Amino acid sequence: MKSILIIGLGRFGTFMARKFSELGNHVLVLDTDEEKIDEILPYVTSAQIGDATKPAVLDAIGVDNFDVCAVCMGENFQSSLETTSLLKEAGAKYVLSRASTEIQAKFLQRNGADEVIFPEKQTAERLAVRYSADNIFDYIQLTPEYAIYEIPTPRSWEGKTIRDKNVRAKYNLNILGVKRGGALTPLPDADHVFSTKERLIVMCRKADIEKIH
Repeated sequence: MKSILIIGLGRFGTFMARKFSELGNHVLVLDTDEEKIDEILPYVTSAQIGDATKPAVLDAIGVDNFDVCAVCMGENFQSSLETTSLLKEAGAKYVLSRASTEIQAKFLQRNGADEVIFPEKQTAERLAVRYSADNIFDYIQLTPEYAIYEIPTPRSWEGKTIRDKNVRAKYNLNILGVKRGGALTPLPDADHVFSTKERLIVMCRKADIEKIH
């Protein structure tokens, strides 16, 4: 369990706060809007009304006690920039800040952000990759070259084992898991028999995933 501070309760901040809480973390949220605070309170550990651009507010919270401080004020970049800087000055261990553009990201990093995220950009890229190919159910980018994909088992692999198909040498991919219904079998052994009723979780280059049929 980690201690998480979420600053800003727009849609992104609200989703993040609820998900962190669902995963069993201690979550404190901060926003200037009393109505938003009242709405999120049943789903998090605690919630406070306050302006994160005021040093006294952050000092009172004790930001250095949190494992992650997430700045989710994407609609007001000036406030996001100020808050990111103040969090670092107050001793925050790890600051995660939201940006809408590359320029915003550069300013946030210069002002103390340990990591910058682009929710809209990342979602758009993920959906574009997923729907531009017929054989991709889901996708997680690892590097510009490598990614993890969830794909259907090729019909030509039905009844064959991982060893039979020699997938690592022939297709340049690593099978990380096999999904069937709601069950996941991680790191199947070489004797696993492929079935078209299953989906494969694989890691490889984009150029290699396009060769699998």
